[in-house]
Amino acid sequence: MIGREREMEQLQKLSGSGSFEFLVMYGRRRVGKTTILQEFSRDHDVIFYSAQEKNDSLNLQDFSKSLQLHFDKQFIAPFTSWENALSYITNKTVERKTILIIDEFPFMAGPNPSIKSIFQHEIDHHWKYLNLLLILCGSSVSFMVNDVMGYKSPLYGRATSSMEVQPFDYYDSARFFSGYSIEEKLIAYGILGGIPRYLNEFSDKRSIRENLKQKILENGSFLNDEPLMFLRMELREPVIYNSILEAISRGYNKVTKIADCIHEDKSKCSKYISTLQTIRLIEKRVPCGEPENGKRTIYALTDNFYRFWYFYIFTNKSYYELLGASDAADEIMDNISDFMGLAFEDICRQYLIRQAKLRKLPFVPAYIGKWWGNNPAIRAQDDIDLLALDKNRTEGIFCECKFKNRPMPMEEYDDLIIAAQAFPDSMKKHFVFISKSGFTAPVQRRATDEGTVLLTAEDLFFHD
Repeated sequence: MIGREREMEQLQKLSGSGSFEFLVMYGRRRVGKTTILQEFSRDHDVIFYSAQEKNDSLNLQDFSKSLQLHFDKQFIAPFTSWENALSYITNKTVERKTILIIDEFPFMAGPNPSIKSIFQHEIDHHWKYLNLLLILCGSSVSFMVNDVMGYKSPLYGRATSSMEVQPFDYYDSARFFSGYSIEEKLIAYGILGGIPRYLNEFSDKRSIRENLKQKILENGSFLNDEPLMFLRMELREPVIYNSILEAISRGYNKVTKIADCIHEDKSKCSKYISTLQTIRLIEKRVPCGEPENGKRTIYALTDNFYRFWYFYIFTNKSYYELLGASDAADEIMDNISDFMGLAFEDICRQYLIRQAKLRKLPFVPAYIGKWWGNNPAIRAQDDIDLLALDKNRTEGIFCECKFKNRPMPMEEYDDLIIAAQAFPDSMKKHFVFISKSGFTAPVQRRATDEGTVLLTAEDLFFHD
C-alpha cells in the first residue's frame, strides 16, 4: 500500500495499547479509508462490518451475523436489539481482546439515531474497562464530525483518537507512476489530484494523452462523470453546486463574483459554499499571514481532478463529444502547461511543507500559502505565488513557481524581488525560484551572486 505509513502507525499503536481505544476515522469518498482498514485487518483478528444503506432491522441482522461468525464460527439468529448485540461483544471481550471496525457508520446510525446512545451506554458502563479497540469510520465528514464527535452527540468525549484521511500529496501520488518522467508525474497529479481511486485509473504504461482519452474523455469511463455521481450521492441539489464549482474553476473566487456568475443570491451561495467546504471540495483562503476571518477571503477547489473536470469536461462536454475523445485529448494537452500553473503552486507549497518537517528550511513556518494585496512600492495590487513566514513575521521565504516550457527569464526574477517590497525592509528575506524548465544563464549568475535558491522539477523529488 502506497503512502499510508502514518495512518498504519497510528492504528498499530491503538491496537497495542492494552486498554480501551475508540478511533473516529473519516474522510471524503474515494480517499482510501476502507483500503487502510482492510490492510490493517490482514494482520489482526478483527470484526469488520461494512454498514449499508438498509433499514435498521437488516443492518442489525447483518451485524449480528458478523459478530457470531467471528466469535462462535456460526450464525444462529439475529439479536433482538442493538443493546443485546453490544452486550454480546462485552461478554466475549472479557476473555480476549476485541477489535471492532464499523465502516460507513452513518449508514447504520442514520436510520436509527439511538444507536449512538446505545454505543455510549456500553462504552461508559463496560467497554472503557476492557481491552477493546472500536473504530467507527465514515465518508460523510459532516456526520462524523458533528453527529459522532460533536458536543451534542451522545458519543461526545468518548473517542480517544481521531483520524481524517487526507488525499495524497504530489510526492506520494507520483509513486503510482514509477514509469513516468518527473514532468509526467507532476502533470498526472495536476489532473488527478491525490485521491487513490482516481490515481489508479491512469497507467504509466500509457501516455498522459492516452490516459486522458481512455479514462476521462470517453463516455462510460469511470472518471468521465465521477464528479456528477459524487455530488448526487452527497447533495440534494447538485445543479447549483455544479454551477459554483464551475465558477470557481474558471477563476471566480469571491462570493460576490460567484453569485454574479451563476445568477444566484449571495446569501444562498454562501450557504452552498459552506456545504462544499464541509465535504472537502473547496476551501477558504486568505493572504498568507492574515487572520482566517480577514476581508480578502477567496475560495479555491481543493481537489485537482475537480478543478480539471469542471474547467474542461463539464464546460465543454457537448463540444468534446462532437470533437471526439482523441482530438479533445490533443486540445487539452496543447495548453496543459497553462492549466498546471495553480497546481504547480500547490505542489511547491507541499514541497516546502515536506522540507519544513525535515528541518531543511531556514525556519519552521507558522504561515504558508499564496499572498496577494497592495504593494506600496509600485502603488498597485501585487501577489506572491508562495510565501512562508515565521511566527513573529520577522523572516520570510518568498517563492516564485513556474510551470513553463521555457527557462525562467530575468523579468520574473525581478517581479518577485519587487513583490517582496510589500513587506518591511527589516524582515529577513529568502528568495526561492522553482521552474520546471530551469533558468536562463543571466538568472543563474544573479542567483549565485545574491544567494538565491534555484530549483527545478527534479529537485522536488530529491531527498537527502
